[in-house]
Amino acid sequence: MPSRIMADDPNHVINATLGSVYKLILAIPGSNIALTYIKTAYQHDPFRIVLELFLVFFALKYMLSKKYKPHDNAVKLTEKEVDDLVEEWQPEPLVPTLSSFDKFNLKNSQQINGPQSVKPKVADHSKPLMNLATTNYLNLVSSEQIRTKAIETLKNYGVGSCGPPGFYGTIDVHMDLEHDIAQFLGTEQAIIYAQGFSTISSVIPAFSKRGDLLVVDEGVNFAVQKGVQISRSNVRWFKHNDMDDLERVLEDIRTEDVLHRKRLTRRFIVTEGLFANQGDIAPLDKLLDLKKKFKYRLILDESQSIGVLGSRGAGLTDLFNVPATSVDMIVGSMANALCASGGFCAGNEEVVDHQRLAGSAYCFSASIPAMLAVSASQAISIILNQPSLLAELNDRARSFRVVLANKSLEPLVDIHVGDIESPSPFFHIRAKLSFLRSRLRDYETEFSREDEEQLLQDVVDECAYQGVLTTRAKYVYDQERACPRPSIKIHVTIGLSKKENDKAAGIIKAAIIKSFNKWKK
Repeated sequence: MPSRIMADDPNHVINATLGSVYKLILAIPGSNIALTYIKTAYQHDPFRIVLELFLVFFALKYMLSKKYKPHDNAVKLTEKEVDDLVEEWQPEPLVPTLSSFDKFNLKNSQQINGPQSVKPKVADHSKPLMNLATTNYLNLVSSEQIRTKAIETLKNYGVGSCGPPGFYGTIDVHMDLEHDIAQFLGTEQAIIYAQGFSTISSVIPAFSKRGDLLVVDEGVNFAVQKGVQISRSNVRWFKHNDMDDLERVLEDIRTEDVLHRKRLTRRFIVTEGLFANQGDIAPLDKLLDLKKKFKYRLILDESQSIGVLGSRGAGLTDLFNVPATSVDMIVGSMANALCASGGFCAGNEEVVDHQRLAGSAYCFSASIPAMLAVSASQAISIILNQPSLLAELNDRARSFRVVLANKSLEPLVDIHVGDIESPSPFFHIRAKLSFLRSRLRDYETEFSREDEEQLLQDVVDECAYQGVLTTRAKYVYDQERACPRPSIKIHVTIGLSKKENDKAAGIIKAAIIKSFNKWKK
């Protein structure tokens, strides 16, 4: 009787079963060691037991659950319904529909037939036009020395490098150009990029990251704005070329740091040497004083000033007669005065070496074609060996400003020529706001950007009719931080003789008076 009770007892059955399983496990070779490890591991860690049991349960549930097929619940359409949907479908356009302003710009784009020069052949014009629409300041486009070396390099190296600089895209002419730029500017080293626009927009985020601080001039060009945006740094803006406002901003930042006990971060002042959108020059001496006083690094974009400012054409540091090593990063384009392509950044060894791994446009773009690298080197050589070119350019720019600084133009336009003696080889012509308002008062409407662009285009067309090629400044309107007002951008060149230069200035002056006087009448 007692034995039967024990056999029917559920606890006894379970214990007997577990005992049999335990004996079976012990019979497995090495099971003793495994059991000892498990007892020791889980003895003082109940959380681990719960977690692993949950994971085992989840794995079992996942493996045993019904597999989901995405098309099981799809709506079944009849053949007629499919045909109706196909018939109704309208594809999205590959490109956005052109606005009226886009069509206006396309319609008024000039087409040059043949090679670029100071007197190119332009479509719909019987005679060549005097070219004031490009940055061919020193007329290096027509240099036989550059052309000969470029053709020779093309035959020896081919067209493109077909590889990024950090892998197999660097050849001897690239290294020679970096050395030439460093020697020309007076820095320790230089690095070259394949595209001028992406140079500054790559240099800034290579050094300034999220949490760092950029203090930026409000008048910087679009490429600098993109670099600032890509960096995702904290940004403070100061009024264009206003050193008092820059000092105020830097002082405010220092006060905030002390008040809120902010951690130390990398800090940069970002500005241009010669401003593309205004044509004025940054006061480098005052910038360096503030940089040292507040302990900031200075990033200087010299895309417009390299090759034209200073006694040697070495840019802003040359103009102000200060060592190039006093500027942390000198960035520039080789597509303007040097008449080549690509860009560069010059500085000390650490600044340059850092970009070879951190500069996105350097690491992920094919290197500049060999013939363009040689062209830039030759352009630097010409500027160094013929300093009279710079004196001649200054003389042409001064003569142009004298003609346009005329009282008859004062009621009509703001001509940003600055000081008559300014070495800047370009300037902007913008319609006076008072003139626009007075002419549109009778129409009981406010003037729009399109009104200004149309007025300036009338001046451009009249200049072309009289034999001078000019252009309106172009901007990416919907992406500019503060888009400049419409303007005509005049580029002076020594390719024209002094007589032709003065004649072109006179034609522009007459075209402004004629077009403005008949506008909206």
